[in-house]
Parts: sequence; structure tokens; C-alpha cells
Amino acid sequence: MSTVKPDVVSREQWLLARKQLLLNEKAFTHQRDELSAARRALPWVRIDKHYVFEGPAGQLTLADLFGGRSQLAIYHFMFAKGWTEGCPGCSFLADHFDGANLHLANHDVALVAVSHAPFAEFQAFKRRMGWQFDWVSSHGSSFNEDFQVSASAENVAAGEFIYNYEPNTGEEPELPGLSVFYRNESGEIFHTYSTYARGLDILVGAYNFLDLMPLGRNEGGTMDWVRHHDKYEGVKAGGQSCCH
Repeated sequence: MSTVKPDVVSREQWLLARKQLLLNEKAFTHQRDELSAARRALPWVRIDKHYVFEGPAGQLTLADLFGGRSQLAIYHFMFAKGWTEGCPGCSFLADHFDGANLHLANHDVALVAVSHAPFAEFQAFKRRMGWQFDWVSSHGSSFNEDFQVSASAENVAAGEFIYNYEPNTGEEPELPGLSVFYRNESGEIFHTYSTYARGLDILVGAYNFLDLMPLGRNEGGTMDWVRHHDKYEGVKAGGQSCCH
């Protein structure tokens, strides 16, 4: 783990430095507001293709995933056919969903995870993680490929897998992302936004805490320290630390 060697100063000197940083923080907040407004101002694409998903009660359409709401966020969760566990990074991110859903569901937003594997294949893992959010399968449809989070081995080998809006140079045929949709009163559905890779950081509340800490994220590579929450040392069933 990293160590820090800070400058140790008087409270008065610290306060001067802190006030200067506050000016930078406020400027960044205003820039973030402007970026969010630009994101909302993106043009939309009407979804005319018929997608079918599988959930606990059988087949679902994209419209069904809205659950009566006008806004839908789909997290593209990395869980492919034949896997027994979800991606640790996706799982880390998904650990934040249930708390957010208490509020999103009451603010006209549906949040649903979608994976490429058949529905039955990730149910044991979902129970193990203790998650309650909606998680459905896109197996048998082109949904993952159309939103550029899955590719065949042949497409990956040929360098034809587009990820994060450019050719993917890695060998992984499943990658994470988030796609956002809007459904109007006439039932038309529009794709409004998608983000991938580091664009997903905004969803990871734990990172916001770490960014405030003296050691920061303290990782050699993105999420290289992350484990499924039941695999951390000193954690008992339910994901709680043994000292609590």
C-alpha cells in the first residue's frame, strides 16, 4: 500500500491552502454542471428494433423495463454464458444500486442490470450477493452487440469490436457500460446516452469517498484491489465486517 509524506504546517497555513483549493472545487462543480447540461442536450435516437429480455416472470420488452416510468438506466453487467460469477468491477459498482434505487424509483427512473448470459445462470450469484435490483438477460437478442458491450470472439480477434466509441484493443468480449433511455406518453422509446470505461466512475459512490482520503484510490490499475464483497478478509456472511 502507498504511504504519504505530507507537508506539516500550522492551522493558519493549512487554512490558506484549503481556501485556494475550495476555489478550484467550486470551479470544477460549475464545469460539471455545464457538462451535465450538455449531456442532457444530446440529440436522441428512436429505438425501432424489438428487443426481448428474460426476467423472473418470463419474456420482457424494452418498454417493460421502464416499469411505468419515463426514464430508464440500463447497466450492462459483465456476466457471459457459462460464467459462475459476475465481473468483480461490475459487482463493486452494483453494490451501490439498491441504496440508490430507494430514491430513483420514486423520481421517475428505473434502474435495471442487463447481462448476456441466460437468466438462470446468474440467479445463484445474485442471491449470494444479496442484491434486490432488477437484473434481466439479453441472451438470444442483439441488444448487447448493438450497444457495444459484447462481441463474438471472431469480431474481437479481427479488431472489429467497437467499445467506448473506438476500436477495442483488448481481448475481452464482454465489457461494462451504462445506457439511458426515455419513453414518451405515446410509448416511443429513445436512446439518449451511453457511457463506458472511466465514464462509469460517476456511479461508484465508494470512489467518491476514496477520492477524499489521504491515499486516494491507492490502486495500481483500475479496481485492481476490488473483490466480490463476500471475499474481503474479515468479512462474514452478509458482507459486514466482523468487528461490527
